[in-house]
Amino acid sequence: MADAGLMQDKLRKKVNHPPRRKARMVRIWNKNKALWLLFLPCLLYYLIFRYAPMFGLVITFKDYNLFKGIWASDWVGFKYYRMFLENPDFWPLMKNTFLLGLYKLVFGFPAPILLAILLNEVRRAAFKRFVQTVSYLPHFISNVIVASMVIMFLSPTGGLINNLLAGIGIDPINFMNEPGLFRGIYVLSEIWQHIGWETIIYLAALTTIDPQLYEAADMDGASRLRKIWHVTLPGISPAIVITLILNIGKVLEIGFEKVFLMQNPAIYDTADIISTYVYRVGMVQGNFSYGASIDLFMGVISLIFIYTANWLSRRLSETSLW
Repeated sequence: MADAGLMQDKLRKKVNHPPRRKARMVRIWNKNKALWLLFLPCLLYYLIFRYAPMFGLVITFKDYNLFKGIWASDWVGFKYYRMFLENPDFWPLMKNTFLLGLYKLVFGFPAPILLAILLNEVRRAAFKRFVQTVSYLPHFISNVIVASMVIMFLSPTGGLINNLLAGIGIDPINFMNEPGLFRGIYVLSEIWQHIGWETIIYLAALTTIDPQLYEAADMDGASRLRKIWHVTLPGISPAIVITLILNIGKVLEIGFEKVFLMQNPAIYDTADIISTYVYRVGMVQGNFSYGASIDLFMGVISLIFIYTANWLSRRLSETSLW
């Protein structure tokens, strides 16, 4: 009899569970209706422009024909993935892409942190606002204009940099035709263009630090440098770790536009990367399946990078994406 009673209780709970769950969802909706409505445009954007196009990735396993359409095209399995891995250009392309992303991470990632800390130490509000405005502006300039400015400034005939070098007796240098200089030029242009915008994250994180910690450090006789090291950096460390994980995931996701605009045949040895190669084989040559396969392959590699970085962060610290 006792077993029969327990069975009846379990059945009753199963029957009553869905209505309770539905009522809880209704309460959550009614309580946060305004927030859900604000979130709706973002949700629709990702559903329409991020998730829906993923169904097109099926062409990576097909010999896609524009006239036949996706579903009528012949299945070829992993043909294009093998083609890319066996391509003689595979390792040079991977090397160029990885090194460009690595240099950008090593030199570009600390730059906005340093600028945010320096701005936080500035006491004159007017000067601080001026520096912030000047550093933000390049972010809103298109890559076409930035690449044109770089090429003009580094031109061997009349370029600003070569004019300065001529003033101290150095012969003009054709910077944009030197393969060994391309990575440095690209990374410096990226830092100049985005340092101000990325500083916003760390300036926001700095506002969350308790001022009493600085007062306690003053009472202990700590210098500015020690306050930065023992108060400021630990205070913004969660933001630093999160952005570092995200940037590690984007090491191989080098923007196509600027590299394509700055490169030329003379510097292909260092300037030819995955995204420019995908453009040539996918768009110019019309091999859409091959180009999509390379893109998906790089996406999987980036996912592995970000997952590994998050795993290491979770093991070594208390901050992680998930």
